[in-house]
Amino acid sequence: MVFSLHDRTALITGGASGIGLETARMLGEFGAKIAINYLPGDPRGAEALAALKAEGYDVVGAPADLGDAEQAAEMVRKAVSDLGRLDLLVNNAGTPGLTRPVPINDLDGITEELWATLLNVNLMSVFRCSKAAAGALKESGGAIVNTASIAGFGAVASSIAYSASKAAVINLTKNLARALAPDVRVNAVAPGCVESSWSIEWSKERSESTIEATPLRRICSTRDVAELIVFLGFGGRMITGQTVAIDGGVFM
Repeated sequence: MVFSLHDRTALITGGASGIGLETARMLGEFGAKIAINYLPGDPRGAEALAALKAEGYDVVGAPADLGDAEQAAEMVRKAVSDLGRLDLLVNNAGTPGLTRPVPINDLDGITEELWATLLNVNLMSVFRCSKAAAGALKESGGAIVNTASIAGFGAVASSIAYSASKAAVINLTKNLARALAPDVRVNAVAPGCVESSWSIEWSKERSESTIEATPLRRICSTRDVAELIVFLGFGGRMITGQTVAIDGGVFM
């Protein structure tokens, strides 16, 4: 898959590592000017920015805590100003809210604080950034791609609260597609297990059983997911309101 994006721009939230960083790198390879968002003070943000610049890509930093509505809106406004326009918003920022999975039957392990964190970061940040970017995206005839998860379709994930937050992202994707049509397309990707720096500590047994249960016999790389994000952002001109699973067939 090859795109010529030398006159295009993109803002990627959660761009300091994993899927976000690989998406930024792929867009840079195709010539796009990119802004990467990361938490202020997160050393990975400065490291990712320096690495992308060293690789020759046209990139700017867009630090902000997207859990804060004012910071999120101001970050988008400044990123659009720095980029000069906006063709693609990738709402990739998210968190599991914990480091170890909560068993599906452990309701006491799902706290009010966990719910608040997951809904604020995984769901509200998608709406906040989309709302702030809507005007610029309408002007360019651009697109939004959200990062959901197969957990949002009902797969067992790190916690039932995480799954619910991603199910809400899938629903929000459809309604943003309706709200912003016909000017802006809105889609989502729903990865299964991904080789990345995600902080959940899965057991070796679970990882091995996941691969064994996956028809394609491997888990996704971050580049696999980045490729789908870029396609939905700059290809697929008749695709909107869709959430595309990318999981090697494990959830079919």
